Amino acid sequence: MLTLFALLIAYILDILFGDPAGIPHIVVGIGKLIDVFERLIRRALPQTPGGELWGGLLLVTLVLSFSAFPVWAALYFLGLLHPLARLVPEALICWQCLAARCLREAGLGVYKELIKPDLPAARRAVGYIVGRDTTQLDEEGIARATVETMAENTSDGVIAPLLFMAIGGGALGVFYKAVNTMDSMVGYKNDRYLYFGRAAARLDDILNYLPSRISGLLMVPAAFLAGLNAKNALGIFRRDRGNHTSPNSAQTESAAAGALGVQLGGDNIYFGKQVHKPTIGDALRPIEPGDILLMGRLMYCSAGLALLLCTLIRGSLLLCL
Repeated sequence: MLTLFALLIAYILDILFGDPAGIPHIVVGIGKLIDVFERLIRRALPQTPGGELWGGLLLVTLVLSFSAFPVWAALYFLGLLHPLARLVPEALICWQCLAARCLREAGLGVYKELIKPDLPAARRAVGYIVGRDTTQLDEEGIARATVETMAENTSDGVIAPLLFMAIGGGALGVFYKAVNTMDSMVGYKNDRYLYFGRAAARLDDILNYLPSRISGLLMVPAAFLAGLNAKNALGIFRRDRGNHTSPNSAQTESAAAGALGVQLGGDNIYFGKQVHKPTIGDALRPIEPGDILLMGRLMYCSAGLALLLCTLIRGSLLLCL
């Protein structure tokens, strides 16, 4: 029951404060671990496909061992002292595993530059949250990129962590965030990470398989709550949720595209190369800056439904014990 309280506290803290500057952050620490271990592993192992595959597997093992395990151990021993002794630490850890407000603020930053309008500033702002080349994007391209990353990260940054923490508390939340952070740092199909990042990318795909689909489904009733097109969200989700090279990304992007009545996906430039991708949704109207705000509303409604689902999951686990 205390883990559920910790999760509820964390959700409220994220809504109120997001990620305040100046406070040490677990995900930032994980990112530094990944950077240090990558450098050490690359020095120690041969720069061959086989060596990099083993190096990537070693990276995953080390990062998880030095991030999730210490959190689990600390919370476990605090719980032995007294159940209430772990409540506040676990709530703070769970808080740092959530990114709803941070994601909304990032989208809002792009939106504010678009409506000025200041396209160079908007390109810089969206460049902080997407991996594609943003230097040539027009207003519609910038808005599309922002909506796409907000839709995808509704699962990765909000709903998936909630689901994992509902099952295993703060320790499992950190485990998930460690894998997700590794994927965002090394899970690229370019010359540097094609082999080295494969283990992290595959593990991230596995961990997100169910959460991404749950997130896409939750977006359908969330679209109704947000005043968007729930019927079209379900239709496009069923039709286009496989329209991506990733097995998971289009789950939420398809539901979002249907709810908004816009088309996402399509070709983009990554690391100087044109990457061909299928489209997601129907272009019932041009995408525009205001869709960023609508996506933020859809994200929060989806997160609220996910929190309700997590409460049911945690309650069911308690009844089974």
